[in-house]
Amino acid sequence: MKYNEAERKLKAAGCYWVRDGKRHPIWRSPITGKTFELSFHGSEEIKPGTKKSIERESGVKL
Repeated sequence: MKYNEAERKLKAAGCYWVRDGKRHPIWRSPITGKTFELSFHGSEEIKPGTKKSIERESGVKL
């Protein structure tokens, strides 16, 4: 899965961009109430460990 595909799924689930962090944009999940980092690398594949971390923090199955 690519970052831009993950971003679309997260937006559909209600997650939203909060602000730009020092290295990555910060997103917030209304499902878990947590903030998490995504990446600016839209067409790049997400590594398995990173994908698992985003799923855990956002509460969205990617």
